[in-house]
Amino acid sequence: MYLIGRKKEQTILEKMLSSKEAEFVAIYGRRRVGKTYLIQQCLSQKGVYLECTGTKDGNLKTQLLNFTQSFSTTFYPGIPISSPKSWREAFELLTQEIIKHKNKKIILFFDELPWLATRKSKLLQNLDYFWNTQWSKLPQVKLIVCGSAASWMISHLINAKGGLHNRVTKTLLLEPFNLSETKMFLEKKKIKLSKKQVLDLYMVMGGIPYYLNHLDPTKSISQNINDMCFKKDGVLYGEFHRLFRSLFEAAELNLQIVKVIAQRHYGISFSELAQKVGKKVGGRLAERLDELAVAGFIQRFLPYGRKKRDHYYKVVDEYILFYFKWIADLIEGKELPKGTDYWTRISKSPAWYSWAGYSFENICYKHVDKIIHALGLENCGCFVSHWRYHGNYRKEEDGAQIDLLLDRDDDAITLCEIKYSSKPFIIDKSYAKNLMKKQEVFEKNIKTPKQIFLTMITVSGLKKNGWSEELVHHSVTLQDLF
Repeated sequence: MYLIGRKKEQTILEKMLSSKEAEFVAIYGRRRVGKTYLIQQCLSQKGVYLECTGTKDGNLKTQLLNFTQSFSTTFYPGIPISSPKSWREAFELLTQEIIKHKNKKIILFFDELPWLATRKSKLLQNLDYFWNTQWSKLPQVKLIVCGSAASWMISHLINAKGGLHNRVTKTLLLEPFNLSETKMFLEKKKIKLSKKQVLDLYMVMGGIPYYLNHLDPTKSISQNINDMCFKKDGVLYGEFHRLFRSLFEAAELNLQIVKVIAQRHYGISFSELAQKVGKKVGGRLAERLDELAVAGFIQRFLPYGRKKRDHYYKVVDEYILFYFKWIADLIEGKELPKGTDYWTRISKSPAWYSWAGYSFENICYKHVDKIIHALGLENCGCFVSHWRYHGNYRKEEDGAQIDLLLDRDDDAITLCEIKYSSKPFIIDKSYAKNLMKKQEVFEKNIKTPKQIFLTMITVSGLKKNGWSEELVHHSVTLQDLF
């Protein structure tokens, strides 16, 4: 067994396995993030192991056949078994075998449970009945249910109000790899990259193991991106639509919502979003947004200093951001770039560097714990946000934007300026004036008595000069994010 990262998750599963009570564990997370692999690697050799996986859009007969095949493989290998006609029959068969193996750990893994639980199948009702009346009383039983449709998992299991209310004993959210784990994963695949190269790759596909596993070690990063994103048979070329159709019943509506949000790099308010998509979505916009947020595609936030409770939303999934910027127009126009050097040319263009700057900001937010650690602020109770002021041209007021803001409990605020560049960043006179103006506009509008500190977050460091010495209190680099 070799797992990259996942230390917290492994510890939870080990405790679950050694527990002297029956356990009911619900695992959810973004599709392709490695949920199934985690369970297989941690538990498949630790006892009597049954793994039953749902089929997308399969009917009850198909799902029960999946169960029958898994049941036969686990308890009666090589012996054909008639398929049960209902989940009640299926779970009665399973209960009989569990009782027979009372001196062994029984690990029941139902993967893609939202697909198994077809309408009118009564799977959830029977799962509740057998857990409550039989399995929960048998300490050797370890029941794990998993699903990529995170909103379904939360509403039907974790926060269930019906029969399964409070039945789940442990909940586990599996998130994508961070930068450090991504680098470790690539090294395991014999792909050795600099931290800057890992960052550039992360901007395309994030820390999704399934995508990273498709990289060809014999090709450069540019060649891999070209093959995976800009060829019709590339794994990331048509992945966007596959993702939405596999996760959401209202796939097309959710797709339209994300497309609108993605047009605003720094977020869009709920009220404005409702105006743009309200007629198509109706009164269920909040529900659609919750689905997208739980799936890890968007993030809900309140910009710093706002008194209104009108929350904002922004896209935070790296692949989706990349798709809308670089792939979507090609697919809609049905024109594919020619030549194997397409991405090499794009990645050296001004458009790429402009977009990379925004993408780097997004990645910094996801690694804000590393930034807080690098600044030595772990015990300062930081509230993380960003701030933007549009200005007022009638009053000749300048606008300003703070990329990342840490409002601290120690009576201070850290303003972070984030810059993406291949070389050490240089603060010249013009840029220094810009920084001073930003801080001035911030202090004028926020009117805070707190002490203000300025931090530069860069890829390759900050070149020291008179301006950097005068204005910048702290410097954080890409190295710190690892």
